[in-house]
Amino acid sequence: MIPVLLAIALVIQILISVTPGDPARMMLGVNATEERVEELREEMGLNDPLLVQYGRYLWNILHGDFGVSFTTKRPVMDEISARFPYTLKLVALSLLISLAVGIPVGVFASTHQNKWQDNLAMFLSLFCVSMPPFWFSLILIQELAVKRRIFPTQGTGTIWHWVLPALGIAVGYTATIARQTRSNMLEVIRQDYIITARAKGLPEGTVKYRHALKNALTPIIMVAGTMFGAMLGGALISEVIFSIPGLGSYTLSGLMNRDYPVIKSSVLILAFMFSIIMLIVDIIFAFVDP
Repeated sequence: MIPVLLAIALVIQILISVTPGDPARMMLGVNATEERVEELREEMGLNDPLLVQYGRYLWNILHGDFGVSFTTKRPVMDEISARFPYTLKLVALSLLISLAVGIPVGVFASTHQNKWQDNLAMFLSLFCVSMPPFWFSLILIQELAVKRRIFPTQGTGTIWHWVLPALGIAVGYTATIARQTRSNMLEVIRQDYIITARAKGLPEGTVKYRHALKNALTPIIMVAGTMFGAMLGGALISEVIFSIPGLGSYTLSGLMNRDYPVIKSSVLILAFMFSIIMLIVDIIFAFVDP
């Protein structure tokens, strides 16, 4: 994980250095003199060589200093700590919906292979996975919030505020889980031990869920772990659409304002969380498939 995070921090620094825009000019406005802009750039260390900026950033991180936002003048880590729980809650709820719906649909489709139920399930899965999340989120707002007033469109006060954002993220991933589950189940149910279990007279439900599904879950766990990391980044769209004060909208604000400490720290925190999730997935493998 350490080399990965070091490499990501370097890539972020390189991308920032080649991105158009001057944060000093944006902070001072178009009427500021070149002398004042150059003075502020020197104060913020923007004139230093790339490797010097990279080394200074790493040194500060090792001492628990993630920098101060150019825009708000507040410590970046304080703002990330306040915002990250919203993103984590949104992603966890989206992943829960994806697994709770996708796995049963995949199992159902696999047990009705090549029948109309299987074809319908796979058609809906392909339709959902092809749907842009932002478009689906807007449709949810129009149909369930504006027209029927079932759910609120903004805020985080109650569990009902999280339903539409979570559905907007989960729809495509649910389809992916369903297709992956179906594929794994079809492969597993052809194995000899499944034939043996049926020959012993075990109930079909026991064969299906205790023996087949348990062994089909290993690839799904990997997919779910990767999806969790992708959702962390994809939550940005839902946070903006539904006005959720999470890490995604905070990162987007940093990008718009060329707020380098916010950009570097937010992306690095997301990369760290993704690495942690993949580590947890590896550990879960040991329990699921000793």
